[in-house]
Amino acid sequence: MIELGKENKELKKTNDSLVVEMADYEKRINSLHELDTTHTMELTNAKAEIDRLRVSAGRNPDRVYIKAECPKSATTSTSGVANATTARPTDTAIRNYWLLRERIAESEQIIEGLQDYIRAECVNKKKPSMGAWAN
Repeated sequence: MIELGKENKELKKTNDSLVVEMADYEKRINSLHELDTTHTMELTNAKAEIDRLRVSAGRNPDRVYIKAECPKSATTSTSGVANATTARPTDTAIRNYWLLRERIAESEQIIEGLQDYIRAECVNKKKPSMGAWAN
């Protein structure tokens, strides 16, 4: 009978330890979920801003400033404004510009998310004791 009481106390102690660990894991999971939600929202906002800029640039191409070279005229003529061609990047360059903006925004959020994860889970964190699982 004494041995059953002793085993019962050990099991209760182990159970209490596991309950504390589970609560800690749940808190950490919720914290990571909040980080993920924050970075997902920031990425969504960045993509929305890029889309807004893309639409604005499509409607008002005169207001978009991109360094470009003017194509040289095939014929030689007198210099003047009437003969000038407008400086405009190629359609491929424009598509690539917007694609790169999106990829930069995605990369920034991925990097920031990983940095936050490392700060939250790896830096200055004590390793879990593993409680009864260590036996």
